[in-house]
Amino acid sequence: MRHNGAMRIISGRFKGLEIAAPHTGTRPTTDRTKEAIFSHLESWGLLDGTRVLDLFAGTGALGLEALSRGADSLVSVESAGPAAASIGKTLQALKRSKAWDGSCTARIVRSKAEKFVTMFPAGGEAFDVVFIDPPYAYETNNCEALLAGLVEHGMVAPDGEIVLERSGRSQPAAAPAGWRVSNSKKYGETTVYYIDRDDTDDADNTDSTDNTGDADNTDTTNTD
Repeated sequence: MRHNGAMRIISGRFKGLEIAAPHTGTRPTTDRTKEAIFSHLESWGLLDGTRVLDLFAGTGALGLEALSRGADSLVSVESAGPAAASIGKTLQALKRSKAWDGSCTARIVRSKAEKFVTMFPAGGEAFDVVFIDPPYAYETNNCEALLAGLVEHGMVAPDGEIVLERSGRSQPAAAPAGWRVSNSKKYGETTVYYIDRDDTDDADNTDSTDNTGDADNTDTTNTD
């Protein structure tokens, strides 16, 4: 949702709240793509009461939308200072909202996504939804290494979902061992991949591809 060029949260308890954004250096997910992603996640019951990780957060729009639609916990990871500061401003605005639930937690971590994954503590609580929206120039082998790191460090819950956005012109990234690309959809220049655990005992699991075309509880941690 955009009013006078401003980005806003589309739906949920913070619907209409403006998302602060740096003037340059980010490539926000379009509202059309965002709405499609959250339609999938809501239909799968993956938002209410869940833990969300947003890597390459940029404006923070994906993680913030998840928090608005029922997630209990959000960690947004962004390496660029201006973008991280903008996410922090939006989180502070959420805390001032009457809709803010004091049981929720949200924080912005200024760090490279790869470093955040590498430094994840052993036995740390896994995330139910992980958003990965790297720059279009991010190499496929780097995507695959990042995905493998998430799995190796136990950062994704057994029934969790990884949502990866990439340029539609990029080579698809292979899922880590024991995981699969269960669905992929193309929206304009962007392809969204849904990656989840490969349950070989479920004979009904099938891959599908649809190219349809077009906070007091908020803190900032600097790990660089």
